[in-house]
Amino acid sequence: MQLNLPPFIPYAVGCMLILFGALRVRYLGAPRLRRRPASDENGAGGSADRASEPEERLERGPEQRRHIRWGIIWLLLGLFLVISTFIQVRRQIG
Repeated sequence: MQLNLPPFIPYAVGCMLILFGALRVRYLGAPRLRRRPASDENGAGGSADRASEPEERLERGPEQRRHIRWGIIWLLLGLFLVISTFIQVRRQIG
C-alpha cells in the first residue's frame, strides 16, 4: 500500500519535531538551581559566601535528563522525516 501525501506535510511535521525537540532540550532540559531552605536565606552571610556554597550549583535532575533524552529523540525523528521525504521526492522527480 502506498500513501501519496503532498511533500509539504512531512516537511512541516519534521520541522515541527526539530523545532520543539530543540526547544525541549534548551528550556526544559536546562539545569536548575538547587533551592535553599527559607531559614538560610534570611540568615546572615555575604554574597561571596553564598556563591561558593554547594547548594547553589547548577544541577540536572532526573526530569531534566528525561527532557534532554526525549528532545534528542524528537530531533532525530524530525531529521529522519525531512531527509527521507527529500530522498523520496528526488526519486519521484528523477
